[in-house]
Amino acid sequence: MALNIEIQHTEKSKIDSVDFDNLPFGSVYSDHMLECDFVNGAWKTPVIKAYSPISLDPSSKIFHYGQSIFEGMKAYKDADENTLLFRPLENFKRLNKSAERLMIPAIPESIFMEGLKKLLEIDNQWIPKNEGSSLYIRPFMFASGNGFHASPADAYKFVICTAPSGAYFAGEIKVLIEEKYARAANGGVGFAKAGGNYAAQFYPTQLAIEKGYNQVIWTDDNTHEYIEEAGAMNIFIRINDTLITSPTNDRILDGITRKSIIQIANDLGLSMEVRKITVSEVIAAAQAGSLQEMFGAGTAAVISPISGFGYQNTDYDLPKLEASYASLLKKTITDLQTNKPEDPYGWRVQLSFFFCDNLL
Repeated sequence: MALNIEIQHTEKSKIDSVDFDNLPFGSVYSDHMLECDFVNGAWKTPVIKAYSPISLDPSSKIFHYGQSIFEGMKAYKDADENTLLFRPLENFKRLNKSAERLMIPAIPESIFMEGLKKLLEIDNQWIPKNEGSSLYIRPFMFASGNGFHASPADAYKFVICTAPSGAYFAGEIKVLIEEKYARAANGGVGFAKAGGNYAAQFYPTQLAIEKGYNQVIWTDDNTHEYIEEAGAMNIFIRINDTLITSPTNDRILDGITRKSIIQIANDLGLSMEVRKITVSEVIAAAQAGSLQEMFGAGTAAVISPISGFGYQNTDYDLPKLEASYASLLKKTITDLQTNKPEDPYGWRVQLSFFFCDNLL
């Protein structure tokens, strides 16, 4: 049975005012948004309407107790202007994993997937066609119920907004290995895409920026001996010809790009290890000349190479490689996302068949 979605088209499109050749990341918004309310113990009929402000009571619990989660996805156009998504069910599953941890009711797959597809159908012309550009998709959920008492809300909103975007990062990225602050702790919510996780990163990151770095490499909260993430991304480190990334845990987000890189690296025959890696191991490799690459991985940037890092008042530069793992893996993933090679994994979803009822 098809999901009932109420459609309220915008009176006038903004698309003619957008310069698609000069798109910033995530600050130009498409014509429509999807909104769905959870009230009286059930999700109601989703509505696609003009992108517009959301009105909330000052006592809404999102303002006081932080029940807020989100996802990051992208839609692409291939050379034939087919519309494509990349592993969308993984985002759906992770959103509900985050929801469970923050006591937010799970969003049904039908609302997430059917709602997303209908939104992309309506705003299809907002998907950029330029190489390297995409339509960034931001599904999010938050507590809209009222009350100053510290308890889960009784009402929630699920929203999807989209933003045509160019490349996320540009230029060389220098990072500082964190020795004091932590983004997450054992038993906490570090594995969830909770808004508070990112807010907690801003202050230590600003301190790093004031020292001349762009981002922070996060270490474990207990000893600060183990490397865990880079900014808001998973991190990969290449020592000699071996690529290493930390295993996921309570503190580390189970990144979809991360999982894709691990699979592709193994299939390309690269030496790939998922294990704990210490700061001392990275420093020793840098001093010995065997540290070849470090890069962050996530939906927004796909892969963001790190040119150097600082630790205990010493800076280390990484070599400039003509044929890096980062460039190879990024090209492999972005080619898959934009329908250039065959997809042996079934990760790529083309909208023309994605709308078929028998897929859901």
